[in-house]
Amino acid sequence: MRISTRRWAAVGTAALLAPLALAACSSSGGDSGGGDGDADTKTLTIWHYENDESAMGQAWAKAIEIFEEENPDVTVEVEKQTFEQIQKNAKIVLTGDDVPDVMEYNKGNATAGQLASQGLLTPLTDAAKEKGWDTALSGSIATTAQYDEDGLMGSGEWYGVPNYGEFVGVYLNKDMFAQYGIEVPTTFDDFEAALATFKENGVTPLAEAGAEYPLGQLWYELVLHYGDRALVDDYQLFANDVDWHGEAMTQATEKLDEWVKNGYIASDSAGLTAEDMGVSFIDGTYPIMVSGSWWFGRLQSEIQFDWAQTLFPENTLHPGSSGNLWVVPTNADSKSLAEEFIDITLRPEVQDVLGQAGGLPVAGDPSTITDPKTAELTQNFADILGDDGLAYYPDWPVAGFYDVIVSQLQSLVNQSKSPDEVLTGLEDAYVSGKQDLLGE
Repeated sequence: MRISTRRWAAVGTAALLAPLALAACSSSGGDSGGGDGDADTKTLTIWHYENDESAMGQAWAKAIEIFEEENPDVTVEVEKQTFEQIQKNAKIVLTGDDVPDVMEYNKGNATAGQLASQGLLTPLTDAAKEKGWDTALSGSIATTAQYDEDGLMGSGEWYGVPNYGEFVGVYLNKDMFAQYGIEVPTTFDDFEAALATFKENGVTPLAEAGAEYPLGQLWYELVLHYGDRALVDDYQLFANDVDWHGEAMTQATEKLDEWVKNGYIASDSAGLTAEDMGVSFIDGTYPIMVSGSWWFGRLQSEIQFDWAQTLFPENTLHPGSSGNLWVVPTNADSKSLAEEFIDITLRPEVQDVLGQAGGLPVAGDPSTITDPKTAELTQNFADILGDDGLAYYPDWPVAGFYDVIVSQLQSLVNQSKSPDEVLTGLEDAYVSGKQDLLGE
């Protein structure tokens, strides 16, 4: 196996202006294309951007080891990119011939969906059926793998395969809960009672950050608390128009406003970053942090107190999604080998490496994980998958919506806008962005 780190040079004007002639090359029937899928049966080139020490890096190394054992005549070449390199340059680079056979890529309408709609990715629908990916990765975990002819996720051909996941939950400082005689909440009422008790004792309960994603994810947890899967499908997949002033959106936004007024969220949090929030939870300033599984490794290594990670009380839907996708470029030389490698990454022995290292396997067994906190996190994710409970992220539906959510919710924390005004601001941006995306 050859491993290299590749830096993409600036792309010349001619390449930038080259037409995307491949847009018409995508097979509509899910065929891998290229005859048997392999113009080169002696080399498998893999691009990914995971550190060797990360859970994903360790799992992919195990998958490569298995692939090499089963294909001793094939040379595996691993080229390390960065997330930013692939994100910025994939559209241009994949129009050429010097492409990987399999590549890690970001999911969503504006990323994998865009490349798929332009004919730059190989449809994997036949492989998904043949190898059982469509049953192993069903429901909400498979949504980010499928894209229609316009590049909208959730239906159409399989263009990628996720191997791990992520979700938003609740991190608790159990020492602070014990200090004030508060039980770890298992219901939403208990959660609100805990917030009130902390505040009565002079402790602001929620670590928050209004200048970046965390506050939007807390708001979305509340939307999901009052909403249902139909609302998620309307909001994320455009199944129907969203009622922005309906019961779920209104209750969620009013509840967040109530928590701000009650002092459960610090008044200065509108200007704080996610890093500020995380550090304040790690140093014991706040007893509760609602945020993503991506914090787990850092909390595990830095926290000095007794802590736990739970799901948002009584929610059956949670912010989260699959992780990044394995995709096969249309111009890849070794498509069948790429599909074989992808299949290996879903095997139990690879998924278990992912889980043991603190990742979130999509096809693993939580009972094999020995570290109690890692097992707790993995079981929480398994419970979400068991309930088909991934609801993606609030900023996903339309371009630029992230900044709008941040701005509108900052206004709520600053009390410069009412919940109704915030919802109107969100609605205006969402509807406009949806019209642009769908060409309406």
